[in-house]
Amino acid sequence: MSKLIILGSASAVPDDAHENSHLVLKGDNDIVLIDCNGRPLVNLKQVGINFKTVSDMILTHFHPDHVGAVPQFMMASWLAGRSMPLRIYGLHHCLQRVEDLMMAFHWDEWPGFFPVAFHHLPEREGVRVLDNTDFSISASPVRHYVPTIGLRVTVNANGFVFAYSSDTVPCPETVRLAKGADLLIHEATGDEPLGHSSAAQAGAIAREAGAKRLGLIHYNVWGTESTHLIEEAKHPFGGPVFLCEDFMEIPLSNTEEFPGAT
Repeated sequence: MSKLIILGSASAVPDDAHENSHLVLKGDNDIVLIDCNGRPLVNLKQVGINFKTVSDMILTHFHPDHVGAVPQFMMASWLAGRSMPLRIYGLHHCLQRVEDLMMAFHWDEWPGFFPVAFHHLPEREGVRVLDNTDFSISASPVRHYVPTIGLRVTVNANGFVFAYSSDTVPCPETVRLAKGADLLIHEATGDEPLGHSSAAQAGAIAREAGAKRLGLIHYNVWGTESTHLIEEAKHPFGGPVFLCEDFMEIPLSNTEEFPGAT
């Protein structure tokens, strides 16, 4: 059965219990990493995923708390003997800078490197990212400090729809992205008019989109409590809300119980 695993749930400043936000989609046949930070190989191992089996990586935007570990993932994978090709997807703004970053490390001189293909996505709503055995994934631009995409994932086996806001202010693009979704994972950093959303704003987006469940991610953890965010989101949403935690496993199926949803 397909599932979403939260590898990190914190906003830009992590702590000892929360890594920066990044996710992995685990299907019966395919593994898709969404953003790459912290210690990706170690985090994947902790949830029982061999990093060599990650077939695709989607980068939502070029901020260090979302793409900072890409060079380390690439180098460690190469040194550990990866040979399987890796496909990386994102907006041109992001991928151009990631490629420049890799060139700064002279990765073109690393002998016997595994094949890597960069797929530059057009900045428009509903653009197709990938279709594999387990998942059909599309992307839409959202509104952040730099060009950023949110994601809509359909599980091919059962039609379950999961939407991910990434970092964004409340915007109609996110509402359309999450329209009728079985699960919306939305950031809850705080009300920052140019870049982020509060938990209450995430709840309002989930209600407007008609999402069935709401998970809060990318929230502040450094020196602060976060449990109040659930009630803040529930008030405008009215549906079940949960707080994403590191290494939480969420079944992408309406027949399975969600962790911690209230």
